[in-house]
Amino acid sequence: MSIEFIIAIISAIVLVATPILLAGLGELVVEKSGVLNLGVEGMMLIGAVTGFAVTSLSGNPYLGVLAAACTGAAASMIFGFLTLTLSANQVATGLALTIFGGGFSALAGKAFLGKTVPAFTQLFPTGLATDPIWKVIFGYSPIVYFSLAMCVATAWFLKRSRAGLILRAVGENDLSAHSIGYSVIGVRYAAVAFGGAMAGIAGSMFSLVLTPIWAEGLTAGRGWIALALVVFAAWKPYRLLVGAYIFGAVMTLEVHAKAAGGLFSALPSELWAALPYLATLIVLVIISMRRGSRSGAPACLGKPFIPTA
Repeated sequence: MSIEFIIAIISAIVLVATPILLAGLGELVVEKSGVLNLGVEGMMLIGAVTGFAVTSLSGNPYLGVLAAACTGAAASMIFGFLTLTLSANQVATGLALTIFGGGFSALAGKAFLGKTVPAFTQLFPTGLATDPIWKVIFGYSPIVYFSLAMCVATAWFLKRSRAGLILRAVGENDLSAHSIGYSVIGVRYAAVAFGGAMAGIAGSMFSLVLTPIWAEGLTAGRGWIALALVVFAAWKPYRLLVGAYIFGAVMTLEVHAKAAGGLFSALPSELWAALPYLATLIVLVIISMRRGSRSGAPACLGKPFIPTA
């Protein structure tokens, strides 16, 4: 293999892994607060269509990403109101949000079918961003660098900041946190909004960077992969980063298998397309096998908060 081919594979892995990482980081914070939101896929689809629509109408992809984050957060507030204020079942509400997101994106995206949007401007000088070697570091969309910065920021927030300590306390023992004066519902609303915004940005990555032309179902189940990775990573941001890039590598195999030749090209393309979801099943099996041990799950995950006083 040539160095150019290897760099092309690395670049593809980074791009494919970025939306999974973004959605996973948002869900990780949500679950750390004790809330289980299975609507990640739906919020990603809402963010994807919103980001594409705003970018198409304004010509500014940065404005599109901001709009995607806002609509993702707004969609998450529907989930938050139903589960945190009305104490609805979190699993059922999350699934309903995913179904709603799929229908909303299909309906809202009809006017944009087949249209394209302008690309992001390069963050780094063109000489570095397009160089055959250096583009492996400097040639990505701004959303890629944002995802890496958010991974570091999320890890610092959860481990080092006072607000992160409060969020973890709410997720581990909501009654104790409430008894010493913290607003459990308020903290969880903030976490859910953050998770929705991150899912919205992850969705915009699909419609603005990976496939900058609108089509239904762009996320193709990546929200479910992000959910599985959060558990597999034991709710740790850096493990989530590694897991996202591993899944990105698995997904990239399908694209580059034919070009590699040999045994890879002999296998059917359908097998390569199924690999990410097969890997997700393997992850879930591993999770179930270690359920008896301390997995790192927040103690109050998925449980409604009912204050005693």
